[in-house]
This record gives sequence, C-alpha cells and structure tokens, in this order.
Amino acid sequence: MAEATKGAAVALPIEDVQGRQDSRRIPINKVGIKDIRHPVRVRSRNGEEQHTVATFNMYVDLPHHFKGTHMSRFVEILEGHNREITIASFKAMLREMTQRLKAVSGHIEMRFPYFIRKRAPVSGVQSLLDYDVAFIGETHGDHIELTVKVLVPVTSLCPCSKSISEQGAHNQRSLVTIRARTSGFIWIEELIQIAEDSASCELYGLLKRPDEKYVTERAYDNPRFVEDMVREVAARLEIDDRIAAYSVASENFESIHNHSAYALIERDKSLTGGDYHG
Repeated sequence: MAEATKGAAVALPIEDVQGRQDSRRIPINKVGIKDIRHPVRVRSRNGEEQHTVATFNMYVDLPHHFKGTHMSRFVEILEGHNREITIASFKAMLREMTQRLKAVSGHIEMRFPYFIRKRAPVSGVQSLLDYDVAFIGETHGDHIELTVKVLVPVTSLCPCSKSISEQGAHNQRSLVTIRARTSGFIWIEELIQIAEDSASCELYGLLKRPDEKYVTERAYDNPRFVEDMVREVAARLEIDDRIAAYSVASENFESIHNHSAYALIERDKSLTGGDYHG
C-alpha cells in the first residue's frame, strides 16, 4: 500500500488569505475589478440582437473585519454567463455577485458601443452611427437600482451668432449625456432620440450633397444654446413615468472659442418639492 501511494501528489489545504481577520477596523466601500472586457448581447428596439463587447467594473463592499475580497469570483460570474449577458440578466448578476462574495452592497457598470443604422434625410442612404452606452446597477440588501447612460453627439447652432450676423452663424458638435434611473423598461433608442430631437440637428454617418444642404439648413432653423438643449431634454424626461431620476449634461465644443460651453440639470423625482438642482 505504501508503494502504491509513493510519489503521489498529496493535496494540502491552502489558506484563504483574503478571509483573514483585519485589525484596522476600516470598512471599504467598493472593492473589485475594473475595466475587464466581455462579449454581450443587447436587444434593439426593432427586435434584433446586437452583439458587442462591454467593459465591466464590478465592486462590492468589504466589512472591516475581512482582509480582502475574492477577486477571481468576479471573473467567474462573467464566465458563468458566458455570452448570455443581456439586460434581463443584469439584475441577476448583481444578486449573484453580492451573494457569492457575502456582501451587503454591490455595483456593476457595463459600458459598450451601441450602433444604430440611420437613413440620410434626403437621399435615404443608410449608414451606422455609434453611441457610447452604459448600464449601471447598484444593490443594497434587496433594493436594486438600474441606471441607463447614453452619450449622444449632435449639432448645435448658436442663437446669438445667428441673431447678430448678417451671413451665417457658428455651429459646433456637441455631446449630450443622459443618465436615467429607471423604474420601468426604456429602450436605448428612446433616450438617444430625446437627445437628438433637442439639438439643432442630429448627426449621420454618411451624407450626400442634398443631405448636407438639409442638415445645414435644419441647424440654422433650429438654433440652440447649451442651456436650451439640457432644458429640452429635461422637459421630456420629466413627464416620463418610467424615469425616477435623471441628469442631463451638454458640452458644446465651441468652433470660435478655445473652450467648451457646458450645462447640467439633475433631478430626483422622489425629492420633496420637486425642484431642479445642479
């Protein structure tokens, strides 16, 4: 018997160093992994599924008496879903993460490029335009909050420039950022459309000459200050019952200045009095 087991590997217990006691009695708000990429599927409003690659941040809280968290378990959660990470499974991932890591609170942020096929306004030629999108989930105990974030590039034309100039008006590309904490399902495309409708003109990936004429004249007919754009977006978000809280920011990359113009509105509809603040 001794000969039979001679040379065989003996499995020795390995200490769980992360589980050691820590004597400093300082809890950590967020600990985990950052900027890990993983393939995901996102359903479009037209019923199709878009395959893309997301960058994840995954954190949990750590009580004061634990030395560290188990970093490998975050990756195991992603691998467990493999390519089946969807919006529907996002909340399940949050619950699984806090349960497996024995945490009270958790945070997952999933950022990814999202593509919409757009048709040019006159020629009808089609092209893809990309948008930066993020889903941000936070849980504390049994309570889960989901926030959708979209960054939408648009065109803005200055009302002041149009008013005082005999010929033309200066315009620029702007970036509208919407963060919406939802209490009901909302499509990514809906938030993007709200931002585009609030600008002087939306952007397209491909335009022919008749399209360029159209978008130039449309911007001229719809001048917008940076303040106008955030107020237009906020007015639309305010009346949507699916949105519990939101922030909308616009940055205009000025074409005649070496600085940007910026405006921000933040709103939590649950706050008493319902005032806007920023």
